[in-house]
Amino acid sequence: MKARSITGRDPLTGQPLRIAIEGDRIQDIYPGPADETAYLSPGFVDLQVNGYCGCDLNDENVEPDVAISLVKRLAATGVTTFLPTLISAPEERLVRALRVIAKARDASPLAAHAIPFVHVEGPFISPEDGAHGAHPREQVRPPSLPEFERWQAASGNLVGMVTLSPHWDNALEFIAALAGKGILVSIGHTHAAPERIHAAAAAGATLSTHLGNGIAGVLPRHPNPIWAQLADDRLTATFIADGYHLPADTLRAMVRAKSVARSILVSDSAALGGMAPGIYHAPIGGQVELRADGRLSMFGTNSLAGAALPLKDGISNCVHSGVCTLADAIRMATGNPGRLAGDRGVLAPGAKADLVQFKFSPDEDVRLEIRLVLSEGAEVV
Repeated sequence: MKARSITGRDPLTGQPLRIAIEGDRIQDIYPGPADETAYLSPGFVDLQVNGYCGCDLNDENVEPDVAISLVKRLAATGVTTFLPTLISAPEERLVRALRVIAKARDASPLAAHAIPFVHVEGPFISPEDGAHGAHPREQVRPPSLPEFERWQAASGNLVGMVTLSPHWDNALEFIAALAGKGILVSIGHTHAAPERIHAAAAAGATLSTHLGNGIAGVLPRHPNPIWAQLADDRLTATFIADGYHLPADTLRAMVRAKSVARSILVSDSAALGGMAPGIYHAPIGGQVELRADGRLSMFGTNSLAGAALPLKDGISNCVHSGVCTLADAIRMATGNPGRLAGDRGVLAPGAKADLVQFKFSPDEDVRLEIRLVLSEGAEVV
């Protein structure tokens, strides 16, 4: 691969940069042209992707080409690293999906790089109304280390993150066992009491999955699981910033409570993201409605069925709704999740040349526009 360079303004500092690339890595970083108007950042890192643009990882008939196509579809939105996310399902279906993703990584170098590991969201979550969200209640079950080991045996140890509810009797032992293996354990879809939240963090849980969602619609003012997770500094929180999962005031207050350093933006995108508005049948939520404004809900209800907007739109929403600055939104979509996904999301000599050049105006209500995307130094968009 020939040496090349790319320019753009660093969204963290506003300074123009010229990044020299040699092979698949950043060789050096220099001052760029003063009249540069596009931004240049590390590729976006999304820790929660169920699908996008018709590519559905939770379809019972998913095949490797679907996962490979998803990698390319996400690259068009600026995402160069993501965690395929599988929701609560029968064990045999989870095992099949894990094997499919492993085959996709074996068949495609682009997929092997984009997918460092898989996020299994459930089935060890709360069965209570609201808390289980769009996950099928009949597939919710207590944590099982033997089942987890069967996932790993089937996929070549591809599961690197598990979302669960710590209310189960054996949850703390399960969390400690996974954390001891280097698996990221995240609290989510839970009705657990605050003391169980803190005990889970002590046992090794380090994340909160889409905090503020996957929880009962009505909670005690205090205490409740949201306050406990916001207060525990051992937990980094992920947030869906599509404008529907969390109102702007709520997201702003949550990010301030956790701090930008302990906050991560995720898309939680479903296969219907990027599709035409209408009523569909989906593995997540069953009969669902995708509105023209991007809201995805279980048909005839106000309950959300995942998200339909890519991570780049979450960045735009954060800035335009006053949740945070562009610099902080980029931090929450690159470096913060990147440190959990194999040292991604970094602009530094020697780092992988995963880069996104984009146009964006914090002062105009126009979504972020992708201009160029590199994965390991190769142009993919």
